[in-house]
This record gives sequence, structure tokens and C-alpha cells, in this order.
Amino acid sequence: MPGRKGYIWASLKLHLMYSLKKQKAMKKLMMTTAVLLFSLGLLWAQPRSEYRTGVNQRIPLIGSEAPAFKAQSTHGEINFPKDFGSTWKVLFAHPRDFTPVCSSEILELAHQKDAFDKLNASIIVISTDELQSHRDWKAALEEVDFKGRGATSIDFPMVADASYAVVNKYGMLDSQSEVGQSIRGVFYIDPENRVRAFTFYPNEIGRSIGEVKRTLQALQTQHANERLVIPANWQPGEDVMLPYLTDEDKRAMTGPNPRVRSLNWFMNYVSPE
Repeated sequence: MPGRKGYIWASLKLHLMYSLKKQKAMKKLMMTTAVLLFSLGLLWAQPRSEYRTGVNQRIPLIGSEAPAFKAQSTHGEINFPKDFGSTWKVLFAHPRDFTPVCSSEILELAHQKDAFDKLNASIIVISTDELQSHRDWKAALEEVDFKGRGATSIDFPMVADASYAVVNKYGMLDSQSEVGQSIRGVFYIDPENRVRAFTFYPNEIGRSIGEVKRTLQALQTQHANERLVIPANWQPGEDVMLPYLTDEDKRAMTGPNPRVRSLNWFMNYVSPE
């Protein structure tokens, strides 16, 4: 019996030692796995966090070259601005798909797309939503009878910037938002791919598409003749201004229908040709 007891005791001792050793190995494996997962999480989260908080974003200056990018859209992959040639480009950013204000803006923009086409302008819509969200939202919007106009086709690309890469290049990431979204931004880019103007709006306020179009027309008018400047409340077809008068301008102030008129030495108007 003592021999049998000794054998049982030795067996239990070996089993206990094996169990403890196995537990230590498992604990070590679990700790190693946890450290590895944590490290991978840091590697993945760090750049995303920087993009998401806008740490690296910078607003392009007026007159600077428009930042280029490649991205997926509802029209397939686009290479901006190369794919849009010598047109004017209107980069139209919005905060989120399936939200009320954004929906009204996109439907109004779609309604006026023909007018932008006549102005040789390409519209590119962008947000930080996923591509499938854009597709679903586009399909839903095209069924809406907005302002009694019936269904409206959305014929401009909607860019998916879920990585925040593009909105950071244009300084349009809402750094106050916890969900990582764009502000309401519009960039006007000329045929030479230079930034000519930009506007930012708060998320709660929808933009006037008529004003977007008027701003584009004002920029095009000045782009065609760099001597001209555009006065307050200007509408297409109205008189523009001259910063100074040349001898030719002074001659144009005479006659029965003078093209140039002067209110004083620093406010001079000229009729469009």
C-alpha cells in the first residue's frame, strides 16, 4: 500500500506541476497576444486619429495649385483634377449622407447641373461617408419629389473619403465633430487648376446654390479680363468695376453712350462688352 500511495502521490504531483506549467505558458501566450493586439491597434489607430482630428489638415491658399487626389466615387475611380480637363471645378463637400440639409443641397445642385454645364463647370461632391452609403443615398434621393419638380437624376460624382485623406488636404475636416465628418465647404478651381475661392458654412446652415453659381460666374468674368474687379451684389450682365482708368477708359467716358462712368476717382464702372 505505501508503494501504491507513493505512486499516486507522485502522479498527482507531476499532474499538478504540468498544470501549473501549462497555466503559466497559457498566461504568457495571452499576455503576448494582448500586447501584440494593442500594438497593432496603435499602429492602425494613430494615423486614422490624426486624419480624423484634423491635425494634418491645411487649407490651400487662394492662387495655389489645387491638391490632387485619387478616390472612389459613384462614377468609379476619379483622378482629380486631371480627369476634369480644362473645365472649372466646383468641389462641394458636405457633412453626412442621409441628413436633411445635405439632401436638400444635393437635390438643388442636381436640379441646376445643366446651368453649371453651360458655364463649363464640373461638380464634384465629397464627404467622409463610405462608397456604398453614397450609392444608397443617391438612389434614395433620385426618388424624391423635391419642390414639386419630380424625380431628379444626380449626374455628378460623389466621392467617398472615408479615410479623411482628401478633406485633410483641403482643410475641410470638422475638428469639433466626434464622428469625423467634413464641414460644408466649396472650392472653386479654375481651368489652370488654381484655387480661386472657397467658402465654409456651419453644418446647420444650407448653402444657396444660386450663390455658388453667381460666385463662379463672377470668378469667370474676372478670369477672362484681369483688369476687372467685381462690385458688391453683382449679378451676371451688370456693370463691373475698374481699379484705375487708362487713357482709353477716359475716352470711353465720352459720347452719347459712354461705357465707362465714374462716381469719383476711386470708383469707376464699365459696362460689359
